Amino acid sequence: MAGDFLRRMPEASHDLRKPISFWQRHHIDIPLLLSLMLLTAYGIVVLYSASGQEGHYLKRQGAFFIIAYGAMFVTAQIKLQVFERWAPWAYCGGVFLLIMVIFFGVGAKGAQRWLSLGGFRFQPSEILKLAMPIAVAAYLAKRILPPSFKHVFWTLVIIGVPTLLIMKQPDLGTSLLVASSGLMVLFFAGLRWRYILGAMLLLLAAAWPIWQFVLHAYQKQRILTLLNPEADKLGAGWNIIQSKTAIGSGGFDGKGWLNGTQSQLNFLPESHTDFIIAVLAEEFGLLGVLLLLSLYVLIIGRGLWIAAQAQDSFSRLLAGSITFTFFVYVFVNIGMVSGLLPVVGVPLPLVSHGGTSIVTLMTGFGILMAISTERRRVTI
Repeated sequence: MAGDFLRRMPEASHDLRKPISFWQRHHIDIPLLLSLMLLTAYGIVVLYSASGQEGHYLKRQGAFFIIAYGAMFVTAQIKLQVFERWAPWAYCGGVFLLIMVIFFGVGAKGAQRWLSLGGFRFQPSEILKLAMPIAVAAYLAKRILPPSFKHVFWTLVIIGVPTLLIMKQPDLGTSLLVASSGLMVLFFAGLRWRYILGAMLLLLAAAWPIWQFVLHAYQKQRILTLLNPEADKLGAGWNIIQSKTAIGSGGFDGKGWLNGTQSQLNFLPESHTDFIIAVLAEEFGLLGVLLLLSLYVLIIGRGLWIAAQAQDSFSRLLAGSITFTFFVYVFVNIGMVSGLLPVVGVPLPLVSHGGTSIVTLMTGFGILMAISTERRRVTI
């Protein structure tokens, strides 16, 4: 046996001397990086038109991307053990900030979602978009999988506390994203189908009480508008009607860049944020939308590959959750803009104008790169 081990030594030493590329040394996943760069470049082109060719939007978006890519590269250098060790503290800190919003939050447009520190305003709920899946993955990775009923219960408590706090702001869109990021971890942990079926039946039974006692009046109006937008064409239904008009008028190859009438003539509200894909569809047509979806598929596919190749439960659960949460972003935005889902204020990932959401998403991709290169460290 010792002789066999010694005979294998030269081969093992040769493997250890294999050259490590610049990208591996700096923990960068090239396929994911290239896909993200193509998506952000495409998003900048669309944003220029959607913002009415206003340069300051482009400058702000460029600054956001510089910060976001920097955050991604820095995050990719952090060892996964650090994320796992600090997960409970990040989660508790995020929940504490959400409680602070209730008492000291800054309001705008009827919602109290921000904290202001020294003139800098930020949205604490964005922290939970990352802290939630990391905390749930850290909790479940230390348990026997698939999780027992007790561990499923405590996981739902971990998910439910910040979700309810965010709903209270009120911010239904962000609360759904935060909840989904935690539920995705639970699903990837091997949640038994009887629990999933039970949850669906419970949600169905709770639909009426939620409608009566949980949803705000404007949230109910959004659901009613989804079912019949023509009931209030000049009011609540205006956004979705104009959005579907823009999408339909683009046809197969679109009207051309900067030539969309709905956005350029200001018929389409929030054209540079939530409804930006309607601008893209009008100016670039079905071909432009398919190109965008192809870039999203590349990113999501790479994320799932990284999750499948991860070395331990924590890495797999976290990578799967980050990837599918990104998918939920895309699905919800496109669904609401096309009239398939209620309008809940979810931006189109890495295309819509925004700051904290872009930085949060790119930080998540930095974690994916850390997981990918962690695998390489073991196998090289």
